[in-house]
Amino acid sequence: MFNELYQKSLDLAAHKRSKIFLAIVSFVESSFFPIPPDVMIVPMVVAKKNDYLKIFIIATLFSTLGAALGYFIGSYFLDFGMTVVSFYGYEDKVLSLKENLTKGTGLYIWLATLFLAGFTPLPFKVFTITSGMISFNLFIFLFICLFSRGLRFFIVSYLSFRFGDTFNKFMKTKAAIWFTILGILIVIIFSVIYFANK
Repeated sequence: MFNELYQKSLDLAAHKRSKIFLAIVSFVESSFFPIPPDVMIVPMVVAKKNDYLKIFIIATLFSTLGAALGYFIGSYFLDFGMTVVSFYGYEDKVLSLKENLTKGTGLYIWLATLFLAGFTPLPFKVFTITSGMISFNLFIFLFICLFSRGLRFFIVSYLSFRFGDTFNKFMKTKAAIWFTILGILIVIIFSVIYFANK
């Protein structure tokens, strides 16, 4: 099923209304859909290089709106939210997080985790839904989603624009490792800056 959805997303990237489909995929991926928008962004930018900024903006805005839907699901449809979380194997981690936050610990860890989920191959929808479950501050939640998703999609769009098919091949083989390392480095840098100024 995953391979079929992946191929369908690639097919949509070549459609004449690809930007509309990108908006839809970006929206639903943040709350339950398993295929990330990057699958569409890269071939779309390679095909229409001058549109790379439009493509980045569409993916970022609709991914953030989808994150708000995930938050809403976690807040008001707990059973469905836990079904999605369980599908990705994060049920125990979510329950542990809720317990730690109740005790007053784990807030900064969750901030860093939410950023990494938006930036790296971690299943973003699990963390948007969980944010609603734990009643995480909505304004901070939306800001982190907009920042992390925007940073990720801008990098993907720009490098696709700059390097074309070379970057496309790289994304197919090394993307997960590259984004994970880069995301962790960004969190470490921000943490050092934050604690150095305390």
